Amino acid sequence: MSDDFEDLFDDVDKLHHRLAKRMFEEMRDIEEAVRKGKLEGEWDIKPIEEPGVEGYVARGRFQLGNEPSPKILKLPRQIRDDKVREPLTDVFQDSESVKLYVELPGVEKTGIQLNVSKSRAEVKAKNFYKAIDLPTVDIEIDRATTSYKNGVLEVTIPKTKKTTAEEKKTTIKIE
Repeated sequence: MSDDFEDLFDDVDKLHHRLAKRMFEEMRDIEEAVRKGKLEGEWDIKPIEEPGVEGYVARGRFQLGNEPSPKILKLPRQIRDDKVREPLTDVFQDSESVKLYVELPGVEKTGIQLNVSKSRAEVKAKNFYKAIDLPTVDIEIDRATTSYKNGVLEVTIPKTKKTTAEEKKTTIKIE
């Protein structure tokens, strides 16, 4: 009897995966048709009104084909991706260094600008911006290293043994 339940759950899991894959493919096709102006219809847009959540719920009525429709369907201005957003960040330190992790999805490595001073790091990329206060000023900016993989920028800044009063700002190349 146990094998029958396992088989049933395996079948349901496979069905779920197939449906999810198909749904995401269809959503990608719809988005592409909207961006190319091949889809006609209209949007019903409502802002999300929850504490700590910013965004919109957009429902579209649209159609493909030659049937008459109300208007060309374009992404509404208020939900376009032109707003500056604050990326998710994590800051860690140990006895040797300060590490920053900055999530920059969809950004090319060449489009990232990183400026670091003794007390702050500043990341600019596409429509992302974040100023990050560093947990210590005892760092060696000139020895900082970076890596960028899968949309995550990792910055490692070694700590120094002495404190310097001089405030210096350096632009660091993303590798």
